[in-house]
Amino acid sequence: MENSYPLYVANRAEAPNQDLEVTDKYTGEVATRVPLADSATIDRAIASAAAAADAMRRLPAFERQEVLAHCVRRFGERSEELAEALCVEAGKPIRDARGEVGRLVDTFRVAAEESVRITGEVMPLDISARARGYEGMWKRVPIGPCSFISPFNFPLNLAAHKVAPAIAAGCPFVLKPASMTPIGALIIGEVLAETDLPEGAFSILPARRDGAALFSEDDRLKLLSFTGSPGVGWDLKAKAGKKKVVLELGGNAAVVVDSDADLDDAVDRIVFGAFYQSGQSCIGVQRILVHESIYDVLKDKLVEATRALKMGDPKDPETFIGPMISESEAARLDGWIQSSIEAGARLLCGGGREGAMLEATLLEDVPVDQDVVCQEAFGPVAVLSSFADFDEALREVNDSAFGLQAGIFTRDLYRAHRAWNELEVGGVVIGDVPSWRVDHMPYGGVKDSGLGREGIRFAIEDMTEVRLMVVRTP
Repeated sequence: MENSYPLYVANRAEAPNQDLEVTDKYTGEVATRVPLADSATIDRAIASAAAAADAMRRLPAFERQEVLAHCVRRFGERSEELAEALCVEAGKPIRDARGEVGRLVDTFRVAAEESVRITGEVMPLDISARARGYEGMWKRVPIGPCSFISPFNFPLNLAAHKVAPAIAAGCPFVLKPASMTPIGALIIGEVLAETDLPEGAFSILPARRDGAALFSEDDRLKLLSFTGSPGVGWDLKAKAGKKKVVLELGGNAAVVVDSDADLDDAVDRIVFGAFYQSGQSCIGVQRILVHESIYDVLKDKLVEATRALKMGDPKDPETFIGPMISESEAARLDGWIQSSIEAGARLLCGGGREGAMLEATLLEDVPVDQDVVCQEAFGPVAVLSSFADFDEALREVNDSAFGLQAGIFTRDLYRAHRAWNELEVGGVVIGDVPSWRVDHMPYGGVKDSGLGREGIRFAIEDMTEVRLMVVRTP
């Protein structure tokens, strides 16, 4: 990791200050420094994006593809550097960090493929006598300058899910990475600066949260894509004006384990889903609903597997549980756990905290009004409960303000389809946890979990508009 990194304005590196300290989330020590963009810098970046809109729109598909292919190659060459930076700035265990770098490469690779597949169609218009002699055709055109705000938990791949489709679609953009984890996005900027993108095609600007106003409210920006907490996301939407808004927000994802499930397989996947990267995932397993006939057996297996997880230095390849993003976040979730115990919940394992390190924690008999059940925990804790009837379990999954993804362990095809039909979520994963995602699938939620879908082809749809041409033959 370098001692400092620049920000990027209109494709160019600038270092106006070193005001943002980026800490090693495990040691708490300052690891590097980056500039903070002030309002004048953000305004200049937005103006540059607006000025670049025509050049980006006219950029041929094969040239956009070449830019994305360059990124794929360079990220591969710098994969260990990217993983080590991610391990430090996010506290992500090194094995998980390397996995996220692999997904970064996948996301840009898929975007390179989709960049030459943005099609339209010929549309018959002669549906009645008055339309005789008319025909139509439509195509997709770039929406224009886009604003992106990305979160701390997947600072590489969730930035990539905004940046890569924007380049594929021909949209200039400004990106505000999370101030706690800006390095991955700035390295993406360093690689993009090696390409021949038109001047103003991109700016990457670490800024304080109060700087988000310019990213969301400026009318020169035609789309806002935000990934983060529901409270912030809905507030930004209310202030976004006329621009299109895509929100990828929170969840308290549930997994249902039916009586016919392979218990060892289910336990293996649930442990991953609940505690991967210390549970800091919006589709992390938070609620575990188990059929009463297998509840005790699965609970014992789950507790045993959870206790076996190694917690410690994320740079150690054997570590599974690293630090949460900050001590304050760990203290918040620790308070939720203690509150639920005081309300009558039973602690099955975990529950200990030291600084930003919070043990992988399982609870049962938690009252449904407790935050750890009805809010987004976003940390290494999960809650067990039992059910007698499959439809009852589906209703319990739906009894949530959130609706991102759900997981169903069942061998019954009819129950799988019933879950797909009945669950009020953006995605239903059969035979696995809700935490599973591959980067070209449509991904997003309903209710308080957001608006719109990511996944390259689906993001491109949001970043483009349909333009119709009607031809009359006299």
